[in-house]
Amino acid sequence: MFSYDTSIAPKIFDFSGLFQQKTIVPKTEYDPENTPLGLYLHGDVGSGKTMLMNMFYHTLPPNILRKRRIHFHAFMQDVHRRMHKEKMKHGSSFDALPFVAADLAEEASVLCFDEFQCTDVADAMILRRLLEEMISHGVVMVATSNRHPNDLYKNGIQRESFIPCIKLLQTRLEVLNLDSPTDYRKIARPASGVYHSGLDEAAVAHANKWFSYLGDPKDPPHPDTKIIWGREIRIPSASGRAARFDFQDICGKPTSAADYLELTRHYDAFVVENVPAMDINTRDVARRFITFIDSIYEAKAALVLTSEVPISHIFIADRKLAQSMDHQQQNDTAQGLSPAMRMLMDDLGMNIDTLKESSIFTGDEERFAFARALSRLSEMASSFWIENRGN
Repeated sequence: MFSYDTSIAPKIFDFSGLFQQKTIVPKTEYDPENTPLGLYLHGDVGSGKTMLMNMFYHTLPPNILRKRRIHFHAFMQDVHRRMHKEKMKHGSSFDALPFVAADLAEEASVLCFDEFQCTDVADAMILRRLLEEMISHGVVMVATSNRHPNDLYKNGIQRESFIPCIKLLQTRLEVLNLDSPTDYRKIARPASGVYHSGLDEAAVAHANKWFSYLGDPKDPPHPDTKIIWGREIRIPSASGRAARFDFQDICGKPTSAADYLELTRHYDAFVVENVPAMDINTRDVARRFITFIDSIYEAKAALVLTSEVPISHIFIADRKLAQSMDHQQQNDTAQGLSPAMRMLMDDLGMNIDTLKESSIFTGDEERFAFARALSRLSEMASSFWIENRGN
Protein backbone atom coordinates (compact mmCIF):
# COMPACT_ATOMS: atom_id res chain seq x y z
CA MET A 1 0.00 0.00 0.00
CA PHE A 2 1.24 3.49 -0.82
CA SER A 3 2.36 5.52 2.18
CA TYR A 4 4.52 8.53 2.84
CA ASP A 5 6.12 10.30 5.75
CA THR A 6 3.63 13.01 6.72
CA SER A 7 6.34 14.86 8.59
CA ILE A 8 7.90 15.94 5.31
CA ALA A 9 4.70 16.55 3.34
CA PRO A 10 4.26 20.21 4.33
CA LYS A 11 7.85 20.95 3.36
CA ILE A 12 7.54 19.47 -0.10
CA PHE A 13 3.99 20.30 -1.06
CA ASP A 14 3.17 23.46 0.87
CA PHE A 15 1.71 25.61 -1.89
CA SER A 16 -0.78 27.32 0.42
CA GLY A 17 0.62 30.70 -0.49
CA LEU A 18 -0.49 30.11 -4.06
CA PHE A 19 -4.12 30.20 -3.10
CA GLN A 20 -4.31 33.90 -2.34
CA GLN A 21 -5.02 36.43 -5.02
CA LYS A 22 -1.82 38.23 -5.91
CA THR A 23 -1.24 41.40 -7.83
CA ILE A 24 1.92 42.28 -9.67
CA VAL A 25 3.94 44.86 -7.77
CA PRO A 26 7.26 46.51 -8.56
CA LYS A 27 10.32 44.45 -7.69
CA THR A 28 11.55 47.08 -5.27
CA GLU A 29 8.45 46.57 -3.12
CA TYR A 30 8.34 42.80 -3.40
CA ASP A 31 9.90 40.36 -0.94
CA PRO A 32 10.77 37.07 -2.69
CA GLU A 33 11.00 35.34 0.68
CA ASN A 34 7.22 35.62 0.98
CA THR A 35 6.72 33.76 -2.30
CA PRO A 36 6.00 30.03 -1.89
CA LEU A 37 8.74 27.74 -3.10
CA GLY A 38 8.16 26.13 -6.46
CA LEU A 39 8.74 22.46 -7.22
CA TYR A 40 11.28 20.78 -9.51
CA LEU A 41 10.42 17.13 -10.27
CA HIS A 42 13.15 15.09 -11.93
CA GLY A 43 13.45 11.42 -12.82
CA ASP A 44 13.69 8.84 -15.55
CA VAL A 45 11.34 8.28 -18.48
CA GLY A 46 7.88 7.22 -17.34
CA SER A 47 8.40 7.96 -13.63
CA GLY A 48 5.22 10.05 -13.37
CA LYS A 49 6.63 13.59 -13.43
CA THR A 50 4.24 14.99 -16.02
CA MET A 51 1.25 13.22 -14.50
CA LEU A 52 1.92 14.79 -11.08
CA MET A 53 2.42 18.24 -12.57
CA ASN A 54 -0.82 17.92 -14.54
CA MET A 55 -2.67 16.89 -11.38
CA PHE A 56 -1.31 19.94 -9.60
CA TYR A 57 -2.23 22.24 -12.48
CA HIS A 58 -5.78 20.93 -12.90
CA THR A 59 -6.56 20.95 -9.16
CA LEU A 60 -5.48 24.52 -8.43
CA PRO A 61 -8.28 26.39 -6.62
CA PRO A 62 -10.58 28.54 -8.77
CA ASN A 63 -9.16 31.75 -7.27
CA ILE A 64 -5.91 31.04 -9.14
CA LEU A 65 -7.03 32.71 -12.33
CA ARG A 66 -3.66 33.28 -13.95
CA LYS A 67 -1.97 29.95 -14.62
CA ARG A 68 -0.10 28.50 -17.55
CA ARG A 69 1.18 25.05 -18.44
CA ILE A 70 3.64 24.82 -21.33
CA HIS A 71 6.45 22.70 -22.72
CA PHE A 72 9.72 24.42 -21.85
CA HIS A 73 10.93 24.44 -25.46
CA ALA A 74 7.76 26.23 -26.57
CA PHE A 75 8.09 28.66 -23.65
CA MET A 76 11.62 29.69 -24.63
CA GLN A 77 10.52 30.12 -28.24
CA ASP A 78 7.83 32.47 -26.98
CA VAL A 79 10.36 34.40 -24.87
CA HIS A 80 12.75 34.88 -27.80
CA ARG A 81 9.84 35.93 -30.04
CA ARG A 82 8.72 38.55 -27.51
CA MET A 83 12.26 39.86 -27.01
CA HIS A 84 12.73 40.17 -30.75
CA LYS A 85 9.48 42.11 -31.03
CA GLU A 86 10.56 44.55 -28.29
CA LYS A 87 13.97 45.07 -29.88
CA MET A 88 12.32 45.78 -33.22
CA LYS A 89 10.34 48.52 -31.49
CA HIS A 90 13.08 50.06 -29.36
CA GLY A 91 16.37 49.15 -31.02
CA SER A 92 18.80 46.25 -30.83
CA SER A 93 20.54 47.59 -27.70
CA PHE A 94 17.28 47.74 -25.73
CA ASP A 95 17.21 45.43 -22.68
CA ALA A 96 13.89 43.72 -23.38
CA LEU A 97 14.14 40.92 -20.85
CA PRO A 98 12.72 42.72 -17.76
CA PHE A 99 9.70 43.86 -19.76
CA VAL A 100 9.11 40.40 -21.24
CA ALA A 101 9.41 38.84 -17.78
CA ALA A 102 6.92 41.35 -16.36
CA ASP A 103 4.45 40.57 -19.15
CA LEU A 104 4.81 36.84 -18.53
CA ALA A 105 4.28 37.35 -14.80
CA GLU A 106 1.17 39.39 -15.45
CA GLU A 107 -0.22 36.56 -17.59
CA ALA A 108 0.48 33.76 -15.08
CA SER A 109 1.18 33.72 -11.35
CA VAL A 110 1.61 29.93 -11.53
CA LEU A 111 3.81 28.63 -14.33
CA CYS A 112 4.18 24.89 -15.03
CA PHE A 113 7.05 23.76 -17.28
CA ASP A 114 7.23 20.29 -18.80
CA GLU A 115 10.62 18.94 -19.93
CA PHE A 116 12.74 21.69 -18.36
CA GLN A 117 16.16 21.55 -20.02
CA CYS A 118 18.81 23.81 -21.46
CA THR A 119 20.80 22.80 -24.53
CA ASP A 120 21.10 26.13 -26.31
CA VAL A 121 23.65 28.79 -25.40
CA ALA A 122 21.18 31.57 -26.23
CA ASP A 123 18.73 30.14 -23.68
CA ALA A 124 21.48 29.59 -21.12
CA MET A 125 22.61 33.20 -21.23
CA ILE A 126 19.18 34.66 -20.45
CA LEU A 127 17.58 31.95 -18.33
CA ARG A 128 18.88 33.03 -14.91
CA ARG A 129 17.79 36.65 -15.36
CA LEU A 130 14.46 35.58 -16.82
CA LEU A 131 13.60 33.27 -13.91
CA GLU A 132 14.91 35.78 -11.38
CA GLU A 133 12.75 38.54 -12.83
CA MET A 134 9.62 36.37 -12.88
CA ILE A 135 10.18 35.17 -9.30
CA SER A 136 10.65 38.77 -8.20
CA HIS A 137 7.14 39.43 -9.54
CA GLY A 138 5.73 36.60 -7.44
CA VAL A 139 5.55 33.84 -10.06
CA VAL A 140 5.59 30.31 -8.62
CA MET A 141 7.11 27.68 -10.90
CA VAL A 142 6.60 23.92 -11.09
CA ALA A 143 8.87 22.05 -13.50
CA THR A 144 9.55 18.51 -14.67
CA SER A 145 12.91 17.41 -16.03
CA ASN A 146 14.96 14.32 -16.80
CA ARG A 147 17.90 15.93 -14.97
CA HIS A 148 18.80 17.18 -11.52
CA PRO A 149 19.48 20.95 -11.64
CA ASN A 150 23.20 20.25 -11.14
CA ASP A 151 23.23 18.34 -14.43
CA LEU A 152 21.56 21.00 -16.56
CA TYR A 153 23.67 22.32 -19.45
CA LYS A 154 26.57 20.22 -18.14
CA ASN A 155 28.71 20.29 -21.28
CA GLY A 156 27.45 23.62 -22.54
CA ILE A 157 29.43 26.55 -23.85
CA GLN A 158 30.24 29.09 -21.10
CA ARG A 159 28.60 26.84 -18.53
CA GLU A 160 30.16 28.82 -15.69
CA SER A 161 27.76 31.63 -16.61
CA PHE A 162 24.87 29.20 -16.12
CA ILE A 163 25.84 28.14 -12.57
CA PRO A 164 23.92 31.04 -10.94
CA CYS A 165 20.77 29.77 -12.68
CA ILE A 166 21.28 26.32 -11.14
CA LYS A 167 21.72 27.88 -7.70
CA LEU A 168 18.55 29.93 -8.22
CA LEU A 169 16.57 26.79 -9.09
CA GLN A 170 17.85 25.00 -6.00
CA THR A 171 17.07 27.98 -3.78
CA ARG A 172 13.61 28.86 -5.06
CA LEU A 173 12.30 25.41 -6.08
CA GLU A 174 12.01 22.28 -3.94
CA VAL A 175 13.94 19.58 -5.82
CA LEU A 176 12.29 16.14 -5.71
CA ASN A 177 13.70 12.95 -7.25
CA LEU A 178 11.08 10.62 -8.78
CA ASP A 179 13.46 7.97 -10.13
CA SER A 180 11.81 4.58 -10.41
CA PRO A 181 12.77 1.26 -12.04
CA THR A 182 9.25 1.14 -13.50
CA ASP A 183 8.22 2.96 -16.65
CA TYR A 184 4.57 3.49 -15.74
CA ARG A 185 3.66 4.49 -19.28
CA LYS A 186 4.39 0.94 -20.43
CA ILE A 187 2.09 -0.69 -17.88
CA ALA A 188 -0.61 -2.41 -19.91
CA ARG A 189 -3.78 -0.40 -20.54
CA PRO A 190 -6.75 -1.31 -22.71
CA ALA A 191 -5.47 -1.07 -26.28
CA SER A 192 -7.22 1.19 -28.72
CA GLY A 193 -5.74 -0.43 -31.82
CA VAL A 194 -4.38 2.84 -33.21
CA TYR A 195 -1.22 1.26 -34.67
CA HIS A 196 -1.26 -1.10 -37.65
CA SER A 197 1.87 -2.83 -38.96
CA GLY A 198 2.16 -4.02 -42.53
CA LEU A 199 1.64 -1.66 -45.44
CA ASP A 200 -1.18 -3.44 -47.21
CA GLU A 201 -4.84 -2.88 -48.06
CA ALA A 202 -5.72 -3.45 -44.41
CA ALA A 203 -3.46 -0.51 -43.53
CA VAL A 204 -5.43 1.80 -45.81
CA ALA A 205 -8.68 0.56 -44.29
CA HIS A 206 -7.23 1.13 -40.80
CA ALA A 207 -6.33 4.75 -41.65
CA ASN A 208 -9.72 5.36 -43.27
CA LYS A 209 -11.58 3.98 -40.26
CA TRP A 210 -9.71 6.09 -37.70
CA PHE A 211 -9.77 9.26 -39.80
CA SER A 212 -13.53 8.92 -40.15
CA TYR A 213 -13.88 8.33 -36.39
CA LEU A 214 -11.62 11.22 -35.31
CA GLY A 215 -12.80 13.70 -37.94
CA ASP A 216 -16.00 15.73 -38.17
CA PRO A 217 -18.81 14.24 -40.31
CA LYS A 218 -20.02 17.79 -40.97
CA ASP A 219 -16.61 18.72 -42.38
CA PRO A 220 -15.78 16.35 -45.26
CA PRO A 221 -12.06 15.57 -45.78
CA HIS A 222 -10.31 18.32 -47.71
CA PRO A 223 -6.78 19.66 -48.28
CA ASP A 224 -5.77 22.53 -46.02
CA THR A 225 -2.87 24.92 -45.60
CA LYS A 226 -1.53 26.61 -42.48
CA ILE A 227 0.87 29.54 -42.41
CA ILE A 228 3.60 28.89 -39.84
CA TRP A 229 6.39 31.42 -39.37
CA GLY A 230 5.63 32.84 -42.79
CA ARG A 231 5.79 29.44 -44.51
CA GLU A 232 3.01 27.29 -45.90
CA ILE A 233 2.50 23.87 -44.34
CA ARG A 234 0.29 21.68 -46.50
CA ILE A 235 -2.15 19.29 -44.85
CA PRO A 236 -3.13 16.69 -47.48
CA SER A 237 -6.44 15.90 -45.78
CA ALA A 238 -8.25 17.50 -42.84
CA SER A 239 -11.64 16.99 -41.24
CA GLY A 240 -12.63 18.99 -38.19
CA ARG A 241 -9.67 18.78 -35.80
CA ALA A 242 -8.20 15.67 -37.43
CA ALA A 243 -5.35 15.79 -39.95
CA ARG A 244 -4.10 13.00 -42.22
CA PHE A 245 -0.56 12.79 -43.59
CA ASP A 246 1.72 10.43 -45.41
CA PHE A 247 4.88 9.95 -43.33
CA GLN A 248 6.99 11.62 -46.01
CA ASP A 249 4.82 14.74 -45.84
CA ILE A 250 5.16 15.18 -42.08
CA CYS A 251 8.68 13.82 -41.39
CA GLY A 252 10.35 13.21 -44.73
CA LYS A 253 11.17 16.85 -45.40
CA PRO A 254 12.80 19.51 -43.18
CA THR A 255 10.24 20.32 -40.49
CA SER A 256 10.95 21.95 -37.14
CA ALA A 257 9.59 21.50 -33.63
CA ALA A 258 7.90 24.88 -34.07
CA ASP A 259 6.01 23.55 -37.11
CA TYR A 260 4.78 20.53 -35.18
CA LEU A 261 3.79 22.62 -32.16
CA GLU A 262 1.80 24.96 -34.39
CA LEU A 263 0.00 22.05 -36.07
CA THR A 264 -1.09 20.74 -32.66
CA ARG A 265 -2.77 24.09 -32.02
CA HIS A 266 -5.05 23.43 -34.99
CA TYR A 267 -5.54 19.66 -34.69
CA ASP A 268 -5.97 17.22 -31.81
CA ALA A 269 -5.81 14.01 -33.88
CA PHE A 270 -3.22 12.90 -36.44
CA VAL A 271 -3.34 9.94 -38.81
CA VAL A 272 0.09 9.19 -40.31
CA GLU A 273 0.45 6.50 -42.96
CA ASN A 274 3.41 4.53 -44.33
CA VAL A 275 5.84 4.94 -41.44
CA PRO A 276 9.04 3.15 -42.50
CA ALA A 277 11.57 1.29 -40.39
CA MET A 278 14.40 3.72 -39.63
CA ASP A 279 17.78 2.75 -41.06
CA ILE A 280 21.14 4.20 -42.03
CA ASN A 281 19.60 6.41 -44.69
CA THR A 282 16.91 7.90 -42.47
CA ARG A 283 18.63 8.99 -39.25
CA ASP A 284 17.53 12.62 -39.77
CA VAL A 285 14.00 11.44 -40.51
CA ALA A 286 14.09 9.40 -37.29
CA ARG A 287 15.02 12.50 -35.31
CA ARG A 288 12.16 14.46 -36.88
CA PHE A 289 9.78 11.60 -36.11
CA ILE A 290 10.85 11.68 -32.45
CA THR A 291 10.30 15.45 -32.36
CA PHE A 292 6.87 14.94 -33.91
CA ILE A 293 5.99 12.29 -31.30
CA ASP A 294 7.08 14.64 -28.50
CA SER A 295 4.89 17.43 -29.88
CA ILE A 296 1.86 15.14 -30.20
CA TYR A 297 2.39 13.81 -26.69
CA GLU A 298 2.76 17.26 -25.16
CA ALA A 299 -0.46 18.42 -26.85
CA LYS A 300 -2.24 15.24 -25.67
CA ALA A 301 -3.35 14.66 -29.25
CA ALA A 302 -4.41 11.30 -30.70
CA LEU A 303 -1.96 9.54 -33.01
CA VAL A 304 -2.86 6.79 -35.49
CA LEU A 305 -0.09 5.08 -37.45
CA THR A 306 0.31 2.55 -40.22
CA SER A 307 3.89 1.26 -40.31
CA GLU A 308 6.16 -1.07 -42.20
CA VAL A 309 7.09 -2.95 -39.00
CA PRO A 310 5.59 -3.15 -35.50
CA ILE A 311 6.05 0.06 -33.53
CA SER A 312 8.35 -1.65 -31.04
CA HIS A 313 10.80 -2.29 -33.92
CA ILE A 314 10.41 1.01 -35.74
CA PHE A 315 13.88 2.19 -34.70
CA ILE A 316 16.10 -0.59 -36.00
CA ALA A 317 19.11 -1.43 -33.81
CA ASP A 318 21.41 -1.53 -36.81
CA ARG A 319 25.20 -1.22 -36.51
CA LYS A 320 25.25 0.70 -39.78
CA LEU A 321 22.86 3.26 -38.33
CA ALA A 322 25.08 3.55 -35.26
CA GLN A 323 28.17 4.00 -37.43
CA SER A 324 26.38 6.60 -39.52
CA MET A 325 25.38 8.54 -36.42
CA ASP A 326 28.97 8.22 -35.15
CA HIS A 327 30.21 9.80 -38.38
CA GLN A 328 27.71 12.64 -37.92
CA GLN A 329 28.99 13.15 -34.37
CA GLN A 330 32.59 13.41 -35.57
CA ASN A 331 31.46 16.30 -37.75
CA ASP A 332 29.63 17.86 -34.78
CA THR A 333 32.77 17.57 -32.64
CA ALA A 334 34.91 19.19 -35.31
CA GLN A 335 32.47 22.09 -35.62
CA GLY A 336 31.61 22.41 -31.93
CA LEU A 337 29.12 20.24 -30.03
CA SER A 338 25.54 20.42 -31.19
CA PRO A 339 22.85 21.03 -28.54
CA ALA A 340 21.46 17.52 -29.07
CA MET A 341 24.93 16.04 -28.63
CA ARG A 342 25.50 17.96 -25.39
CA MET A 343 22.17 16.74 -24.04
CA LEU A 344 23.02 13.15 -24.95
CA MET A 345 26.42 13.44 -23.25
CA ASP A 346 24.73 14.84 -20.15
CA ASP A 347 22.40 11.87 -19.92
CA LEU A 348 25.19 9.34 -20.45
CA GLY A 349 27.42 11.04 -17.87
CA MET A 350 30.15 11.81 -20.39
CA ASN A 351 32.51 14.72 -20.96
CA ILE A 352 34.67 15.91 -23.85
CA ASP A 353 37.66 13.75 -22.86
CA THR A 354 35.51 10.63 -22.73
CA LEU A 355 34.02 11.51 -26.10
CA LYS A 356 37.48 11.73 -27.65
CA GLU A 357 38.48 8.35 -26.25
CA SER A 358 35.49 6.27 -27.28
CA SER A 359 32.50 6.16 -29.59
CA ILE A 360 29.22 6.48 -27.71
CA PHE A 361 27.11 5.68 -30.74
CA THR A 362 26.39 2.03 -30.04
CA GLY A 363 23.21 0.01 -29.61
CA ASP A 364 23.04 1.44 -26.08
CA GLU A 365 22.99 4.98 -27.47
CA GLU A 366 20.17 4.11 -29.82
CA ARG A 367 18.14 2.55 -27.05
CA PHE A 368 18.61 5.68 -24.98
CA ALA A 369 17.85 8.05 -27.85
CA PHE A 370 14.58 6.32 -28.72
CA ALA A 371 13.48 5.13 -25.24
CA ARG A 372 11.26 8.11 -24.53
CA ALA A 373 9.65 8.00 -27.97
CA LEU A 374 8.79 4.31 -27.61
CA SER A 375 7.53 4.88 -24.07
CA ARG A 376 5.25 7.68 -25.24
CA LEU A 377 3.99 5.69 -28.21
CA SER A 378 3.09 2.92 -25.79
CA GLU A 379 1.10 5.30 -23.60
CA MET A 380 -0.63 6.92 -26.56
CA ALA A 381 -1.87 3.52 -27.73
CA SER A 382 -4.34 3.25 -24.85
CA SER A 383 -8.08 3.76 -25.12
CA PHE A 384 -7.84 6.22 -22.22
CA TRP A 385 -5.49 8.44 -24.24
CA ILE A 386 -7.79 8.49 -27.27
CA GLU A 387 -10.89 9.18 -25.21
CA ASN A 388 -9.24 12.01 -23.28
CA ARG A 389 -7.30 13.65 -26.11
CA GLY A 390 -6.77 17.36 -25.71
CA ASN A 391 -7.52 17.27 -21.96
